[in-house]
Amino acid sequence: MNKTGIDILRNPRTNKGTAFTLGEREQLKLTGLLPPMVSTQAQQVERSLENLRSKSKGIDKYMFLSALQKRNERVYYKILVDHIEEVMPVVYTPTVGQACQEFATNFRESHGCYIAWQDRGNIAELLANWPEPDVRLIVVTDGERILGLGDLGSNGMGIPIGKLALYCACAGIDPAHCLPIMLDVGTENERFREAPHYLGLRQSRIRGEDYQTFVDEFVAAVKQQFPRALLQFEDFATPNAVALLERYRDQLLCFNDDIQGTASVALAGLIAATRITNTRLSEMRFMFLGAGSAATGIGDLLAKAMAREGITQEQAREQLVFLDSKGLVVKSRELLTDHVRPFAADMPAMNFIDAIKAFKPHAIIGATGRPGLITEESVALMCELNEHPIVFALSNPTANAECTAEQAYDWSMGKAIFASGSPFGVVHVNGEIRVPGQGNNAYIFPGLGLGALLSGARRINDDMLISAAERLALSVSQQQIDSGCLYPPLRDIREVSANIAEAVAESALRSGLIDGELREDFAEYVRAEQYDPNY
Repeated sequence: MNKTGIDILRNPRTNKGTAFTLGEREQLKLTGLLPPMVSTQAQQVERSLENLRSKSKGIDKYMFLSALQKRNERVYYKILVDHIEEVMPVVYTPTVGQACQEFATNFRESHGCYIAWQDRGNIAELLANWPEPDVRLIVVTDGERILGLGDLGSNGMGIPIGKLALYCACAGIDPAHCLPIMLDVGTENERFREAPHYLGLRQSRIRGEDYQTFVDEFVAAVKQQFPRALLQFEDFATPNAVALLERYRDQLLCFNDDIQGTASVALAGLIAATRITNTRLSEMRFMFLGAGSAATGIGDLLAKAMAREGITQEQAREQLVFLDSKGLVVKSRELLTDHVRPFAADMPAMNFIDAIKAFKPHAIIGATGRPGLITEESVALMCELNEHPIVFALSNPTANAECTAEQAYDWSMGKAIFASGSPFGVVHVNGEIRVPGQGNNAYIFPGLGLGALLSGARRINDDMLISAAERLALSVSQQQIDSGCLYPPLRDIREVSANIAEAVAESALRSGLIDGELREDFAEYVRAEQYDPNY
């Protein structure tokens, strides 16, 4: 039986609020439950924007939009689609960092699935409680490494919620097909464990074999309950992130956004940068600040892209070096983790500045979560070595960027090619305008997911990630390149995601990851399938 009356108004997916026509109100038994005036969706959007813009604090804007999402889903997504440049910093980085830190305090109503350690043995039954039967896209975290903020435990649920909102807004994935999941295995954050409002398990994290068995059961339950779903791993600590990706990447359609999404969007920025430097990737040397899963993920994909230009992957890796808190990662170091070992340099141990002098990089890529590591001295040295040094400060939120856009441009007298993970404003230097590019993963993962799902791909491989990066780089106009911007404007992201989806599907077909052929009208099919929030 179709729902009528108050149940329709209480369901954010069916609620149109004051936009229900008089005829609809009569038919659906809504008469008297709404003010008598009928609004258009455009009027509802304008009213919501006025409320949003009246709030001065980012977290207040976040809470307003979150409440709107729970009340009227289509107005919420209409705002995200039509005003993405304004609201993305609210819905996701940098504001989502504070939202996660305060998640328990600001908790209003549940959104998504919480699977806790005590649920082991019953995870499939728990997933069956989700009311939407056709889940196609799952974003899951265990909350251990949220952005650059560390272990936030179950408060990290804000990340899957935010990522899925961007999937819907930026690529047009239907919200009905999306499921955010928190795997709660405890937290090492003693402040949260002792906080009166904390809603997660108040225990140390489950580790080792017990943890792996728990995640194995979860993945098996996803395959059983939602066999058509793409599973995205998000914000796991580096050892788990690397291990889980290697364990499951050949078992089901899945990927890790921190490793693979970050790698693809960074690669796109580097490809775009070659239009300024006029130097091929395979002829360049790259220095990474950080040796975690994000940094080595970029390095791995970059080496494969360089090999496409005619060198071996071994040669490509020799043109990449990594620095961590102990300095340059070198082969002579006693303890090297598996994901770092292939990139260890055959050089003496040394610090950041000495490594620049010895290695002479064309690009510095920061992925540490530690602000201020890219210094004026380092940028000055890069300028001595390169006419246009590439400086990427990819850590987020904004406060964790290795340097600011203004610093990079000022220290280099406007010569630097800069990109960041979080947004920075336009910079005026030497009478010219520089528009810093934001290497946000939202340029990649929505289109990647859309292409994988609509093509029926069985797996996601590196060729699909490289194809996504190449298509993203092609989306940047020459005018944007001339202003120093390596990524297209966010207002174009829905069309950019559709283009990336096409490239991903074509790559999956070439790799034999699709049964049969792509439909002849695949480009039109992608756009026709994109979720439309209009009434």
